Amino acid sequence: MRISALVSSRKNLGITIFMIAICLILATAAPAQNRQESAAKEPAPLPDPVVTKHSIRVGGQTLGYTVTTGYMPIRDRDGKLEARMFYMAYTRDGADAKRPLMFSFNGGPGSASVWLHLGALGPKRVKMQANGFMPPPPYELVDNEHTWLTETDLVFIDPVGTGFSRAEDPKEQKFFSLNGDIASVGEFIRLYLVRNNRWLSPLYLVGESYGTTRASGLSGYLVEKGIAFNGILLVSSVMNFQSVRFADGNDLPLVLILPSYTSTAWYHKKLGSDLQSRPLEEVLRESERFAMDRLAPGLLRASNLSASERTALVNEISRFTGLSTQFVDRNNMRIELGEFLKELLRNEKRSVGRLDSRFTGIDKEPAGDGTDFDPSMTAIRPPYTATLNDYVRRELGFESDLEYYILGGGVGRWDWNVNNGYADTSGALREALQKNPFMKVFIASGYYDMATPYFATEYTVANMNLDPELRKNISTKYYEAGHMMYIEENSLRVLKRDAAAFISGSN
Repeated sequence: MRISALVSSRKNLGITIFMIAICLILATAAPAQNRQESAAKEPAPLPDPVVTKHSIRVGGQTLGYTVTTGYMPIRDRDGKLEARMFYMAYTRDGADAKRPLMFSFNGGPGSASVWLHLGALGPKRVKMQANGFMPPPPYELVDNEHTWLTETDLVFIDPVGTGFSRAEDPKEQKFFSLNGDIASVGEFIRLYLVRNNRWLSPLYLVGESYGTTRASGLSGYLVEKGIAFNGILLVSSVMNFQSVRFADGNDLPLVLILPSYTSTAWYHKKLGSDLQSRPLEEVLRESERFAMDRLAPGLLRASNLSASERTALVNEISRFTGLSTQFVDRNNMRIELGEFLKELLRNEKRSVGRLDSRFTGIDKEPAGDGTDFDPSMTAIRPPYTATLNDYVRRELGFESDLEYYILGGGVGRWDWNVNNGYADTSGALREALQKNPFMKVFIASGYYDMATPYFATEYTVANMNLDPELRKNISTKYYEAGHMMYIEENSLRVLKRDAAAFISGSN
């Protein structure tokens, strides 16, 4: 009995020791597991920027420059990483920290900075045909003898959801709004000045399309944070969306786009001989007067027009658009953009481009109501996509398996932060000019741009309620090309000349 009890006691003791050991293992393993889970939730560290050295021959001289390619962390007030914004910065070798510095971005919203970068500003550009039309593949980059790097250092910013830029939380929507976008790009600019000690550089913004909306908003947003700009460059501008958004009850775009209809019809030789034989700018001045003096009040009166007044107005619209009087009358004198793009060349079974109305496309159904695609966009998207993806990896040495979102794909539903659907950042630009009367504004518009018509931009500027002294700070230039006027070689050259003069005169 004693031996049996002893054996039983030893068994119990062994079980007890075994259970204690298990508990100790679990107690020590649990924190380690928690640490691993916690570590898994931490965002991956941002890779170090990639720095490369290059040179280019411009104007018979060699220009050496450094390219820095990487991410800028965007954090909340508690220091939590919320997004990583991709950028490519070009700085001229041997220059000091007081050299002009320009931040560049494109539009969309949802477009990467690639268009201005590889189309006009950077030391490399996509080789297109001389008129800007699409070349046959494979595509190539060539040295850009019209680079703006001769005048200013350049930082190309991809807003969150474009290029390689990503929000840490894929469900985060705050970056996809008018105000959220301005705040995040504004924070990028502040951080770049901090990390590169460029606070005393003459500062510039250049935006294209929605990028002009962003630039105008940033000018007002950042001046309140102590960051004032020497100059803002707006390429194919849209600040007041009421001027370009076709909608029931909003006749404004119908009036402001009419001169662009005229320029397009002139280019495709669809105007009557009395207009077709004259220089484009002369024809446009007459079209502008008709739009403001006859079309606008005519649409305002609408069904109150007499039969003779309506007939006269229909005939004039037909004269300045190249469309038949039957089509104009059938559409109640209200010709929206999609209708014009399809109708102008319908007899040739062609449609015309939205970004650049010099371009023509072939639709599946020539008799249909709308275009199948924008031929001016399809002409530029493949060359810019292919060359950017090769350039950033092969020449700049930045490796990533992420898709570089050229246009769309990474941006969710956009919040315009307005109640009436018409965002307007022209007020922010006016406030920036009031608070910083030394700031200059340069506006570049293409006569064949149907996305942001030049006359709509003129209307917006005219209605900014600027003091005459401040109005002198705004200059405008026009180009016989489209939304991306720089894809046409002559416009590329002239745009560089105009930008260089603007930068020289504003710092």
